[in-house]
Amino acid sequence: MHITLVDQSIPFDGLSAATRPLGGAEKAFAALAVALARRGHTVRAFNATPYGTDIDGVRWDPLDARKPPRTDVLIAFRQPALLDFIRLADRRVLWITGPGRLLERAPARAALDSFAPLLLLTSEAQTAGFERRGRTAGLLPPAVAESYRSAEPSPVQPPYAIVTAHPAHGLDGILDLWQSRIHPAAPQAELVLCSTILARAEAGDEAEGALRPVIDRALAARDQGVRIVRPQADPGMAALFAGASVHLHPGHADDMGCFTLMESQACGCPAVVRPLGAAGERVANGVSAYVVPDDDSFANLALLLLTDRALQGVLSREAKGLYRTRSWDNAAMVLEGWIS
Repeated sequence: MHITLVDQSIPFDGLSAATRPLGGAEKAFAALAVALARRGHTVRAFNATPYGTDIDGVRWDPLDARKPPRTDVLIAFRQPALLDFIRLADRRVLWITGPGRLLERAPARAALDSFAPLLLLTSEAQTAGFERRGRTAGLLPPAVAESYRSAEPSPVQPPYAIVTAHPAHGLDGILDLWQSRIHPAAPQAELVLCSTILARAEAGDEAEGALRPVIDRALAARDQGVRIVRPQADPGMAALFAGASVHLHPGHADDMGCFTLMESQACGCPAVVRPLGAAGERVANGVSAYVVPDDDSFANLALLLLTDRALQGVLSREAKGLYRTRSWDNAAMVLEGWIS
């Protein structure tokens, strides 16, 4: 089949995730394109890349490049308005990674009514926000890159917990628990905050006013074991996750991907998770991670995974096993069954 994918966000291509930090949604777009090409399809990806190039069997082109006159399958990424990117398509797919309620907006509903696409969902949580109204929908299986699935868990000593959340999405609460409960009981442990915003602030850049209090608090907590690191490309992030004893994931109600949580689980890193967004779908509660209802549970279980190596090892093995076969090739095979 001739398959065309289109995205209208930031410049990236099939090499970006291996060479620089990239958002989980963008990585998913690139990974699925490559996986479809590996399965023998002719794949073109249009996005904000400034130049055309061929990478791993996928042709990447700028949005203003010449389009094919028709395609067997058009996959519009996140934006319903992209469903008419190519006029003649045998099948159209809208792949959504955000809250389902966004599909209830009038322009989105109009596009869905006009093109009747397959709705490709990222998580079951998305279904809570919109009415399908008879539309066909499919849940893409969770998938992570080989860099994470091939990583070997190697938690270091002294131990560290890793946080990948945006500073506005629960970091203040994690710092509360770290400073009042976790660090006093495990003074040798570190809290590693993986954040571009925090790293830039640490280097002296000005931050947004609303984030200034939590940023200042994180910067002032070095003496309490708080360390700030920049996000990295996939190989570097895999090493960070593999070396961590626990991933602390405060979650956000609108996070329907929880991509870093999948990546850390694939590296064999247990997690302590709040039940927000799709977080509960990305772990096996009580087996590879703990999905907790309150701050007390969050702090107690984070501390336990930082200090009890035997327990940490048990959850690590389960997390690794949970994602061992969750490849993009498998996800592409499932999608292929829906669009053939």
